[in-house]
Amino acid sequence: MNTRTLSIPSLEIGTAFLNRLPLANPAAAEQQFMQFLEALLAEPPDPSDLFTLLEQARVPLGFTEEDMAARYHNKPLPLPEQEEEGFQRVIEIWRRMAQAYASCAEQEEVDAESPEYAAHIATILHRCIFYTGMIILEHYRARRELPEGLWIDLHGYYASAEEWGVAMIPVVDALDHEQQTTHCTAAYVTLLLIDIASPFSQSVRDLNLIRRWAGMWAPLIALAPLSEEADLPGFVIELMRDVGMHPTPYNEELTPDTRRMDTSRLSLQINQTLNQLRQRIPPSQLNLGEETNAHVTKLLTQLSRPWSQSAVPRKFRRFPTGGHTRVVTGFEAMHLYISGKEFTQPDSAKAYSRDEFNQLFTFRHMVEPAQKLTTEQPKIDFPCDTWEVINHSASGFRLSRTAVGQKMMHGQLLAVCPHDGEQFILAQTSWLMQEREGGLMIGVAILPGMPTAVGIRHSVIARGSSDRFVRAFMISAVPAIGEQASLVLPIGIYQASQLLDVASDTIWQVRMKSILQRGVDFERISFERA
Repeated sequence: MNTRTLSIPSLEIGTAFLNRLPLANPAAAEQQFMQFLEALLAEPPDPSDLFTLLEQARVPLGFTEEDMAARYHNKPLPLPEQEEEGFQRVIEIWRRMAQAYASCAEQEEVDAESPEYAAHIATILHRCIFYTGMIILEHYRARRELPEGLWIDLHGYYASAEEWGVAMIPVVDALDHEQQTTHCTAAYVTLLLIDIASPFSQSVRDLNLIRRWAGMWAPLIALAPLSEEADLPGFVIELMRDVGMHPTPYNEELTPDTRRMDTSRLSLQINQTLNQLRQRIPPSQLNLGEETNAHVTKLLTQLSRPWSQSAVPRKFRRFPTGGHTRVVTGFEAMHLYISGKEFTQPDSAKAYSRDEFNQLFTFRHMVEPAQKLTTEQPKIDFPCDTWEVINHSASGFRLSRTAVGQKMMHGQLLAVCPHDGEQFILAQTSWLMQEREGGLMIGVAILPGMPTAVGIRHSVIARGSSDRFVRAFMISAVPAIGEQASLVLPIGIYQASQLLDVASDTIWQVRMKSILQRGVDFERISFERA
């Protein structure tokens, strides 16, 4: 359907269009939603019809866009062209929804004395906050830097709700399955809580949990202007600045647009919930999602400091730094750069048939008899990217680079050669963000200990057959910080209490114990000599 010919002049025509959407085909449905919103914005129908149509579209649109967004979540950055276009379409859908609801408010006739008018305006502003928030959330889930002016838009919708006296008026939200009523302040606070939860260091799975908990507990939080009698808070929201909640700038004069957030009730709720989790009450019974008790407890403990507005102390001081760091990804490349030589099977002996033996003896310089004779070993060349060092501490680095280079994932294993060293060490990406111009920024957390490249396989004794060795790393103990020696394995190798053959200079055996650290492509485990 050509968007230029689509017209939705009435509620009946718009409803019929929505009823014909191919929701079983999310890509086609998204395209038609885009046409639908473009038509509404180009030639809006009566304000009441426009509002009703937008409300009818919310639930199916939400399901469609969640499906489309999942196609680029957890993908390496920068995204390939198809996934990048998908991300831009999702963002454009949310932007048009916010614009369409804002146009409803612009066309409404003001009736300040009517309670119905106040409830209606509260609903419209709630939707504007919600869909602007969806743009913010989707940037976090895609690990993208926020566009300029996005926080200003969000602050502006909330400020309008305050100005018109509708910020706390109850609003029905069909997309909130946990509690059917909310208000503009709660929707706004939800985004502030997500923003201070270090979203670029969270997995998409955890970010969805954080969004759920923030929405559930946002009504416990009060926003208020600063008062001369009270002490300055540690964190503030400035409605005229393009940032979320941030540390109070003590060297600047704060304006009447500054707000403080009272999280005392939320702190009590978090402590109570953590106590219930320690009593082995399942998270599902506490409305915290279908997750394990250990995972929810760990994440909620991590959130307790920022959500109570307590400064998170750093274990190690950070230092601004210049210079460049080399970074390698992938077990094959990391193994080569750490060992300095090509990986070969430690026990390469094999039983051959008589025909195979005759062929190997006759053509022993060739893998295939028909190929050109060569006696040189092939050279393996893996890419090694150069990153600029922004700052560093004893535990890691903050690095940046242009868009050119290897793709990066949150939580993946890296081999890093520091700017002030010659030897590669192992690290993990602790956070990841793609900048507006396309460059990447990462936080790198160093794995404790010096790595040695080894080969590992499930023990011949345990399995009764001889598997091939695969690349892995052994990391030395660091007694000064209580770190034991550990093994870094590719995903899928670890089996609790099972034996591994480890090949370095000799072949020896270890028994796998527990997982110490896990990433998207590795597991670091403890072990004992067998």
